[in-house]
Amino acid sequence: AGACEGAAAGGAGGACGSPPREQPVLEPVLPAAAEEPNGTDSAKAPKVNCEERNATGGERFTLQILNVSQDLMEFLNPNSSDCTLVLFYTPWCRFSASLAPHFNSLPRAFPTLRFLALDASQHSSLSTRFGTVAVPNILLFQGAKPMARFNHTDRTLETLKDFIFNQTGIEAKSDVTVTEEDWEGPLPSVLTKGIDWLLLFSVLFLASFVLYATLRTDSIRWLIPGQEHEHQE
Repeated sequence: AGACEGAAAGGAGGACGSPPREQPVLEPVLPAAAEEPNGTDSAKAPKVNCEERNATGGERFTLQILNVSQDLMEFLNPNSSDCTLVLFYTPWCRFSASLAPHFNSLPRAFPTLRFLALDASQHSSLSTRFGTVAVPNILLFQGAKPMARFNHTDRTLETLKDFIFNQTGIEAKSDVTVTEEDWEGPLPSVLTKGIDWLLLFSVLFLASFVLYATLRTDSIRWLIPGQEHEHQE
């Protein structure tokens, strides 16, 4: 259950499909413009004017993963202009697993920004709200407002650095690389097996409906006791 849809959800894009859900209508997210070579982008003004925070505490350098009972909106201050990079992932998606060590290293590269991650299968309402119909999906928030979406198929530390720099103008620390600790966590880089209960319920409901509709057709009423006399009349 919960198979990656690398071909169906984008082919070269490399994304895992999420369970069917409502169309996102609450808050449109402006997609990030296609990034050009660094020589051109470096001369552009930043698209998002982020308020850089004081990076003196050790917790600033750690990725925080939200559990099922935590709400993303509680971690985003609508009255602030600081920026947060949020990753929507699922533990059974191989593209999310391959991205994990690179995303784990970002807080060290940008200590003045905040980095959050959440399991999209456990926060389906947020996935619907922000249009994350496939995972992994990365959104840049300013306060509580989504400003840009990471659209590149090559999800590495360098492309993530370029995306943040092109959007905010904040330069990454040059000495940060992906380490063995980044492969271990906090975001898991090893696939986990699980049951997608929402998808299973949807399949069972659809199968029950088809069976009920089939039994109601005139062509097989004779299979139901008591209907053969009515058919003969």
